[in-house]
Parts: sequence; structure tokens; C-alpha cells
Amino acid sequence: MAGFLQQLINGLSLGSIYALIALGYTMVYGIILLINFAHGDILMVGAYIAFYAVVYLKLNIWWAFIIAMAGSSLLGIIIERVAYKPLRNAPRLAALITAIGMSLFLENGGLMVLGSNLRSYPRGLIENNNLTISLLGLDVTVTTLQLLILLITIAMMIFLQYIVRYTKTGKAMRAVSYDKDAARLMGINVDNTISFTFAIGSAFASVAGILLGLYYNTIQPLMGLMPGLKAFVAAVIGGIGSIPGAMVGGFALGIFETMVAGYWSSKLRDPIVFLLLILILLIKPAGLLGKNDTEKV
Repeated sequence: MAGFLQQLINGLSLGSIYALIALGYTMVYGIILLINFAHGDILMVGAYIAFYAVVYLKLNIWWAFIIAMAGSSLLGIIIERVAYKPLRNAPRLAALITAIGMSLFLENGGLMVLGSNLRSYPRGLIENNNLTISLLGLDVTVTTLQLLILLITIAMMIFLQYIVRYTKTGKAMRAVSYDKDAARLMGINVDNTISFTFAIGSAFASVAGILLGLYYNTIQPLMGLMPGLKAFVAAVIGGIGSIPGAMVGGFALGIFETMVAGYWSSKLRDPIVFLLLILILLIKPAGLLGKNDTEKV
């Protein structure tokens, strides 16, 4: 039982990172019905911005978070304006090919500019101590970094929900998601609203990239590829287009993955994750918290 609780804690930490990445997918899809496959690579860019901020600018990790979020937000806006905006009314296949092409551009550009060497954040950026806590009468070990990852994820989820539900920009995002033409007629700047959506999703991805780099103590130009794909699976599981669904899907996938690795085989966790995606699409295509939309003809 203690081993199960330990795996559960590890799964929540990993799932928190997946949830942050999945938010970007679900926000962009919810507003323009596009899967931004470059989202995982924005994660990588954010991780490297933070790395250079702490190594060369000698800033603390919290300033690195802020700079990485700003830089990634700017990159997200540029990608949306340059690559995706011209294709809003194009066939979805063309938009999908463009999204994949942008992902490949960032990955290969990262390899050319940054090299393939692994890098690690300097030690001591965040004090990472082991804590023993009692759950259900059993002692389990949790690190301060795991607690920090979970707390940051929950705080950012609450912050995003506040923006979407209670701010003017959030209301504009919901209006554009529901009907772009009607939103434009009501005086909403659709282009700026979509750009803001890309910006905030990219900022969340950068936070996930930094946390991922701290969690595994390594960063490299292809670090966003597999987490990005898994976060897409998490978004589908939770119900793509649903912000609470992204959180539920991320936590569920992280726990599922650590359980498979802990009780079966670490070599099978990736194939089984994508098998889970197939099963979800077959059994409940809208996801756990998604809604089935019916189209009248």
C-alpha cells in the first residue's frame, strides 16, 4: 500500500506538468479548432530561456520564470500571426500540416542553434529536500520540488479560471470560441483575442518546461516532443476544449503512466499511453469532461 501511495505522489507531480502543457492545447483548440503541435517545442524554448537567465544573467529561478513566460508568450504570438493566422479559413489538413511543420522547424532549429548536448540547471536553485508524510497510516516520501510543482500547477489553474470566467478578456475568449463572426459584430477584436490565447497558453508551457527541467535535472532541444504528445493525449482524455478537463486529464495520465512503470514495465509506459488514447477515442471521443456537439444539417 505504501508503494502505491508513493507512485500516486509521483504520478501527481508528473501529471501536474502534463496538465500545464495540456492547457495550451485545449485553449487553442477551443478558440480556433486547431491542434498546435508546436506547443511542446515552446515548452523547450521556455526551459532554455530560464536556463540562460540563471546561468548567464545570474538571476534567481523566480525571475527566470517571469522572463521565460514573457519570451514564450511573445513566441506564441509570433507563431500565431505568422503561421496560423493566414490559415484560419484554410482546410484543416493544411492547418495541421503547418502546425507539424512549425514543430519540426523549432526542433531542428533548436538542434542547430543550441546543439544536442544535455544541459542541467545549476544546483541549489530550489532547495529540494525529502519530506516524510503520513497518509492512511503509512509513511511516504515527497520532495519539496514535487510539492512546489503541484502548488504551482493548482495556482496557475485557479488563475486561468479567474481570467476566463471573470475578466473582460476571458469573456471575449469565450465569445470568440462560441462564434467568431458574432463576436466581431459585438466589437470584440478577434485577432487580439486569439493572440492572447496563444500567449497565455505559451506562458503555461514555459512554466511546464522549467518544472520538467528541474524535475529530471536535464534539458535538451527535443525535450518537448514526448511530453507535448502526452499532454495532447491528456487533453483528449479530459475533453479537449475544456480547461478543467485538461487538469483532470493531465493528473490522470501522470498517475496512469507512473503506475504502469512502477508495477509493470517502464518500457511499456509510452506505448500504453497511446493505446489509452485510442481507447478513449473509441469509447468516449469527447473525453471525460467534454461535450458531444451535434451538427444539424
